[in-house]
Amino acid sequence: MSRTIRGLDAEQRRAERREQLLDAALKLFAANGYLATSIEQICTTAYIGTKSFYELFTSREECYVAVLRRTSDRLEAQMLEAARQATGNERQEAPRLLATFVHALVDDPQVTRVTFGMASGISESVERERRANRRWAAGFLEQLWDVYDGPPADELRTVRHGVAIGLVGGMFDLISDWLLDADLTNQQQIEALIDDLTTFYITVRRGLTR
Repeated sequence: MSRTIRGLDAEQRRAERREQLLDAALKLFAANGYLATSIEQICTTAYIGTKSFYELFTSREECYVAVLRRTSDRLEAQMLEAARQATGNERQEAPRLLATFVHALVDDPQVTRVTFGMASGISESVERERRANRRWAAGFLEQLWDVYDGPPADELRTVRHGVAIGLVGGMFDLISDWLLDADLTNQQQIEALIDDLTTFYITVRRGLTR
């Protein structure tokens, strides 16, 4: 049996160290950028030795992907819970779901910077993670559309998937463009972004349902 320290067994301590490293990595990547952040800096900020780092991650890149994945997991959980609570029609629920999406991404400036400010172009594995996140978001939309429209005919499902991928990409581009001049503490600006995303979403959906 593993030894218990501070009431935690070995696996729990390992999980705790991992969270500490991810918290430190998020802070440093947001403040300094990916290229200017070293493994040694992450370990120093987390008060964890490099040996423990390499027991959890093989490289800085793998740690960065884990930061992105943790952010995505939290966002997905929030979106699924928001969808579960939906009671109105699509026109009523779309602004609420989009507000959940936006606040999950912009309420913490560190998350915003790491997600939008540097993820593109780092490596193939990071790009795969970004694409996996967009595919999940597209799948989420397709499930919603199945609820509101009913499942499409087999020959239209590929078309619907393509529209969902394009819609998600467009929404991320709108957020990225908004961030160039945004004040993340200004709630009016955030509400304006949600309104713009809602308008874009409704416009695309009108074309899909015709």
